[in-house]
Amino acid sequence: MEYLLSKLLSVEAFALIFILVVLKKSIIFVPQNRAWLIERFGKFQGTKEAGLNFVIPFVDRIASDRSLKEQAVDVPSQSAITKDNITLSVDGVLYFRVLDPYKATYGVDDYVFAVTQLAQTTMRSELGKMELDRTFEERSVLNTNIVSSINEAAEPWGIQVLRYEIKDIVPPKSVMESMEAQMKAERVKRAQILESEGDRQAAINVAEGRKQAQVLAAEADKAEQVLNAEGEAQAILAVAEAKAEALRKIGEAANTAEGQKAIQLDLATKAIEAKAAIAKESSVVLLPDAGTDASSLVAQSMAIINSLNNKKE
Repeated sequence: MEYLLSKLLSVEAFALIFILVVLKKSIIFVPQNRAWLIERFGKFQGTKEAGLNFVIPFVDRIASDRSLKEQAVDVPSQSAITKDNITLSVDGVLYFRVLDPYKATYGVDDYVFAVTQLAQTTMRSELGKMELDRTFEERSVLNTNIVSSINEAAEPWGIQVLRYEIKDIVPPKSVMESMEAQMKAERVKRAQILESEGDRQAAINVAEGRKQAQVLAAEADKAEQVLNAEGEAQAILAVAEAKAEALRKIGEAANTAEGQKAIQLDLATKAIEAKAAIAKESSVVLLPDAGTDASSLVAQSMAIINSLNNKKE
């Protein structure tokens, strides 16, 4: 009895262990951004994506484990001939990801190797369409063309190429020396052009400065002449106004009795001085018929003034 009980317990224990193993084998957890391809009796059964999945133990097996994340593959350096028959050494980096795990597994033996070789051949083909100078100037265009060509060819493999970056383009040593000489000549040319432009601008600045100085000097002379003319005109006007004011005051004074007497006295004095001067300069003295005394001279002067006044009235 004890023997049967021990046998029963061992069978139950074995069954429990078997069940646990079967459960463990039937439950699989697929990591994020990965895909597991399941085969049943050697034939593709399905693709298990991230999360909890179930399989039939001892019947189903995981044939392939594919990463769905973006991958970067270094493309080895290779030789390529440009359109103008220059041999270049080119290498790059290829970025791609698996879109269809089934095609990446059963459509090609090694999709990484296949897409790398395809990138190399496509790069050689695209470089053969361009001249050497354009390979340096239009590197982005070259990368875009390579990506487009690879995607067309890699579609049956379930691969999508995201981008291709050329790391380095190395021409032959003779071409490098020629390019360096050309760059040096170009730098010398630019330096000479900049120097000549500087001299030209300096000459222009000097000429402009002289022109401005001459213009300012001419404007200063003009302003000085205008000020002098205005000063002289104002002086002439002031003198004329002063003379006019003096004549006006003399005229006003002459209209009075005292003014008439003063004028008569002044005229008599001037007449006497004039005759005295004539007597000094000449031996012949002309005397008026009325006599030579001062009273007669004054009387004659007064008569002349009275006659003038009567004519005015």
